[in-house]
Amino acid sequence: MDGAPDNSTKVLDLSLPAAPVNRVRREFAFIVRWRQQAQRIHSEALVFYFAFKHPRMTWGAKLVAVCTAGYLFSPVQLIPNYIPVIGCLDDLLVVFLGVKLLHRITPPEVLSECRELAEAAELQMRREIRSKSGVAASVVIVALWLLVGVAASALIAAHIPR
Repeated sequence: MDGAPDNSTKVLDLSLPAAPVNRVRREFAFIVRWRQQAQRIHSEALVFYFAFKHPRMTWGAKLVAVCTAGYLFSPVQLIPNYIPVIGCLDDLLVVFLGVKLLHRITPPEVLSECRELAEAAELQMRREIRSKSGVAASVVIVALWLLVGVAASALIAAHIPR
């Protein structure tokens, strides 16, 4: 039966190709890693905040912390932030060096106490965020923000000459 059609039942393959699925997985893993890094940076910032307020913290370590934070918020910088890429890289370098120096000059027992305080503060923040009043307050703030934005747009549109 050469050339005759095959009447056997064929199953259609509806699965996605492997390449797009793998790309999505890589992108998702990339986002998860960035999120974990952001959470780690946030917890380290809390640790150094509590370390700065700790009574056994040396004045030199406090000076490093103040100078690092001051450089980030200062309008005068070595490389201005409006220069693409390089403007932000100097900020990252200052933060990286400041954190490394703070790790070295802060006593280990102070750091361990402050890590415990930071963990407790993060748990407390999570509890507050999950509360119903916190959610309600967020909704009210967003609604007011949108209302003010729409009102401002309407006022601007009303005063544009036609």
